[in-house]
Amino acid sequence: MSENFTKMLEFMSLVGHLKHVRRTGWVQKKVAVGGGPESVADHMYRMAVLSFLVDPGAGLDKHRCMKIALVHDMAECIVGDITPQDGISKENKHQKEKTAMKHICSLVEESVGQEIYSLWQEYEDQSSKEAEFIKDIDRFEMILQAFEYEQMDMKPRYLQDFFDSTKGKFKTEQVKAWVQSLEATRNTTPNM
Repeated sequence: MSENFTKMLEFMSLVGHLKHVRRTGWVQKKVAVGGGPESVADHMYRMAVLSFLVDPGAGLDKHRCMKIALVHDMAECIVGDITPQDGISKENKHQKEKTAMKHICSLVEESVGQEIYSLWQEYEDQSSKEAEFIKDIDRFEMILQAFEYEQMDMKPRYLQDFFDSTKGKFKTEQVKAWVQSLEATRNTTPNM
């Protein structure tokens, strides 16, 4: 087996591990419906699909949005899903993720690794309109998932703190409109 394939196989295995890393917030809330809490891969996948819905008039590169969505949490295959409740500073979390991303990106062809790392850094720095849109999608996907868990569990508003954690943080008009519509739906849904 060539060294290149061995490294690529490690990359594939690490990325595949995201299918088994459960989102910490749901684990802490003991979400058990639907086979248990979603994985990081589940979250990233829906974010990428939601990127298809970018408003054509927003001046965003849809494909770049999809790529950012697919790499933004990639480091979690090594460091896990670190949340503010874990007691790790933002700086320490960023350093752990940066180290993980450098390792992950070293396992693939150099230009691919550079692209993945660059997209991840763009998201971390919030240095583009696409990164800002995907940050909004990240938060929106979380509250959409919370709403779905509340419906499945038939426990009205038990995940309210996830909604509260996003208040006033959305920046893009498109996602702000989605949030408003989701909140209106949540407020008019029976048993909610």
